[in-house]
Amino acid sequence: MTRLSVNINKIATLRNARGGQIPNVVQFAIDCERFGAQGITVHPRPDERHITTQDTYDIAQVVKTEFNIEGYPDLRYLKLISDIQPSQATLVPDGPDVLTSNAGWDTDKHQAFLAETIHEIKASGVRTSLFMEPNLKWIELARKAGADRIELYTGPYAEGFHADPEKAIKSYVEAIEFAVSIGLDINAGHDLSQENLRYFKTSVRQLDEVSIGHALISDALYLGIENTIQRYLHLLRD
Repeated sequence: MTRLSVNINKIATLRNARGGQIPNVVQFAIDCERFGAQGITVHPRPDERHITTQDTYDIAQVVKTEFNIEGYPDLRYLKLISDIQPSQATLVPDGPDVLTSNAGWDTDKHQAFLAETIHEIKASGVRTSLFMEPNLKWIELARKAGADRIELYTGPYAEGFHADPEKAIKSYVEAIEFAVSIGLDINAGHDLSQENLRYFKTSVRQLDEVSIGHALISDALYLGIENTIQRYLHLLRD
């Protein structure tokens, strides 16, 4: 079964809008796991506009499944990974002014930097994943850089899904087939939802993990977080 990692950034966004600790992101992480989530994802950005550095340390103390920390691999991020040693470090190419992750790594242009960074992270026993577009050349170079996994950026798939699902999924099917053949595990994330998740899951050869935040938290406003997590888990069942 594909694992569901719940991205709780939006809970921190809601808390930060008012200050204080309501909603409490640590308790929310605990509850997500209690309701069936198989991982917790955070993306602590430099401006701390949602998840803060302290949140990341606090959440690490309570996660019992898998903790996935996303981010651009600057010194601040690498210190977090070294201190916490989460289950997974997902490296994204976001600069500090980017609103949300909207592009994958050019692993040709950044090969030396990524290889050095991945080597440093893996030395502490942390699994590495690179946020990627379904570009076969870049995926091959992700493997060359030493990544354990790739997380496919599924924004374009979600955008094209309603018009032509078969066309929208085509490049992802090819990319996953290739990535698996060269020894990479597969994650996916960005704009996956109740509407498009099942089709993605059943169309591809292998899908180890999805990281879902915005759509899942939005659904929870109407359905409740426990019910929403169960619905997403149902969509991911083989």
